[in-house]
Amino acid sequence: MEAGADDVERAAEAALRPKRLADFVGQEVVREQLSLVLEAARSRGTPPDHVLLSGPPGLGKTTLAMIIAHEVEGALRLTSGPAIQHAGDLAAILSSLQEHDVLFIDEIHRLARPVEEMLYLAMEDYRVDVVVGKGPGATSIPLTLPAFTVVGATTRAGLLPAPLRDRFGFTGHLEFYNPGELERVLRRSAGLLGASLHDDAARELASRSRGTPRIANRLLRRVQDFAQVRGTGELDLAAAHGALSVFEVDELGLDRLDRAVLDALCRRFGGGPVGLSTLAMTVGEEPETVETVAEPFLVREGLVVRTPRGRAATAAAYQHLGLAQPGDATLFD
Repeated sequence: MEAGADDVERAAEAALRPKRLADFVGQEVVREQLSLVLEAARSRGTPPDHVLLSGPPGLGKTTLAMIIAHEVEGALRLTSGPAIQHAGDLAAILSSLQEHDVLFIDEIHRLARPVEEMLYLAMEDYRVDVVVGKGPGATSIPLTLPAFTVVGATTRAGLLPAPLRDRFGFTGHLEFYNPGELERVLRRSAGLLGASLHDDAARELASRSRGTPRIANRLLRRVQDFAQVRGTGELDLAAAHGALSVFEVDELGLDRLDRAVLDALCRRFGGGPVGLSTLAMTVGEEPETVETVAEPFLVREGLVVRTPRGRAATAAAYQHLGLAQPGDATLFD
C-alpha cells in the first residue's frame, strides 16, 4: 500500500513539472544563463556543455535536467551517485546513450572514485576504456561515445572533487524561493490540477512552504484532499488552515521533524550545544536526515546555530515553542 502511495505522489509531482524553460518559475539568474547556453548550443547544432546544478533539495534541479533534455530533443537517462557502485555500471549506462542524450546524475558528489575517473574521460573525450579480463592478461578496449550532456545535481557542492567540478561548462546554484514566486508556482500547479486556488490560501501556503516548490506543491495536494473530503471542495483559506493543521505544519512551515529537533535541543539539552549524532538519536532519525532535511531550514530561520561544539538553539527557538528561556544558558540572538 505504501509503495503504491509513493508511486502516486511521484506521478503527481511529475505531472506538475514544467516541460519548457519558459514555464519554469523562479531562479531568474540560472534560468537566463541556462537559456543562453541552450540557445547557443542549438545554433551550433551541438550538445550543450555539461551542467552542474547545486542547491538544497526541492528547488528544481531534476526539473531543469528534464527541461534541458526536452530543449535539446534528447532522451533523459536518470541515475544517482549512490546507484553507480562500480565503473562497469557507469560504462553500461554510457554505452546505451545516443547523440544529444542527457545523463542526469543526482547526488553526484557521492560517486565512487573509480566511477569518477571513468566519468572524467567520458565527459572530456567522449570515450571510455573498458577493461576485459583480469590480471596480466587484462585488455583495455576504448569505446567511443556519442556527444551527450551530463547534468549533475548536488546538495553539497563543497564535497565535489575539483577535477570533476572543472569539467562542467556551466554551474548554476539554485536559491530558495520567495513567497511571491511560490504563489506563482502554486497557481500554476492548481491550474494543472483543475482546481481554483483562492488568493488568501495561496499566500498562506506560500508562507509555510519553506521557500521550496516541492513542499508547496505537496501542501497544495493535501489542501485539495482536505477540501474534497472535509471541506466544501473549494481551495480556500479554511481548507488551507484545516489541511495544515492535520498534517502538522505550523505557521513557520516547521513539520514534525523540525519541531522534534527544536524540542530536543530546548527541553532535553538545555539549548545545547549537542552533537549531530546524539541529536539524531534523540529524535529517532539518521544523522544525515537531520543534517540535510531539517537543519538547513532551522538554521536559515535563525532557530538553530551550528557551533564547533555542536548544534545549539537560539532565543527565537524558545520563543517559537513557547518555552521560557533558561537563565543559566547563553543563547544566541
